[in-house]
Amino acid sequence: MEARSTVRVVTGFIRPDGLEHGSLTANGIEIHYESIGAGPLVVFCHGWPESWYSWRHQLSAVADAGFRAVAMHMRGYGDTTSPNDLDAFSISHLIGDVVAVVHGLGEQEAVVVGHDWGAPVAWYATLMRPDIFRAVAALSVPFLPPTGALPDGVTVSDFMRLMAGEGREYYRLFFQEPGVAEADLERDVRRSMLGVLYTISGDSLADGTLTEPHDGHFPDTMTFVESLVVPEELPAWLTEADLKFYVDEITRTGFRGGLNWYRNIDKLPGILAPWFGATIDVPSFYMGGSTDLIAGNTPDAIAAMQASLTDLRRCELLDGAGHWLQQERPAEVTAALVEFLRGL
Repeated sequence: MEARSTVRVVTGFIRPDGLEHGSLTANGIEIHYESIGAGPLVVFCHGWPESWYSWRHQLSAVADAGFRAVAMHMRGYGDTTSPNDLDAFSISHLIGDVVAVVHGLGEQEAVVVGHDWGAPVAWYATLMRPDIFRAVAALSVPFLPPTGALPDGVTVSDFMRLMAGEGREYYRLFFQEPGVAEADLERDVRRSMLGVLYTISGDSLADGTLTEPHDGHFPDTMTFVESLVVPEELPAWLTEADLKFYVDEITRTGFRGGLNWYRNIDKLPGILAPWFGATIDVPSFYMGGSTDLIAGNTPDAIAAMQASLTDLRRCELLDGAGHWLQQERPAEVTAALVEFLRGL
């Protein structure tokens, strides 16, 4: 397992000076990443339907603070391999990729940072391998303590269906059937990406387009994309160049890889069962948006998280912010993250 690094010039968006593109082969796939700086390693894990680029505001600042900031192209995204086997997107595979990046870069330990789906990857990577991950920072998705394996025949999807209720669909359930969500989302990639980014941001509430946060539920007479709101103007935190980068990436790769993460949700309880009752004892950090309900960012979830993190050094909700926290509020997130890293 050898890391290979090159300087790659990509036009059309703001690329931090000094950012290098690297790759390594591990776990049967080729893993790509963006790297900047020198010092203790900090690995960034993005979520759905995003990219390493979602960390564009944080990378240079973390490097300037004396760290090596490495943003992964997560499995199924960007230049990293998207395996054909749906089962190859379990949480074990995703965590294995982060472990591989740490070792592939010649390090023995790292701080892991995650957002959206990248947050559970970061949380559970730290739970499973505290020998490697010396601290964890997560955005928008609180740590959900392992529940233990479910009874035979009962799945996480069953609980999601029950919570949705009669006449309602839930986005994670809509994503389950291979091909259905891909067709919906890929019909117009720009509309889909803009709709996702805007609808669950703080802007959709602040400008009065929505009267309550989009929590992922919608009428079962609609598709997921039909439930989204597409603004006439971009929110201030998203430029045309930013949107174009996301659209170009997804147009090239398709949505399948990222959707396959959701299609492994029912395996989570069994995979995490050995860590039932365990706590995360390394330094930890959590930030969320006050209007964000898409991924369980609720008072009950945050209380359960706090009880399971023995060295939680920051837990903060940014007033008015939505789900895309490090992009909606880059200055606040970056300053808080650098403070956390410097305090380790």
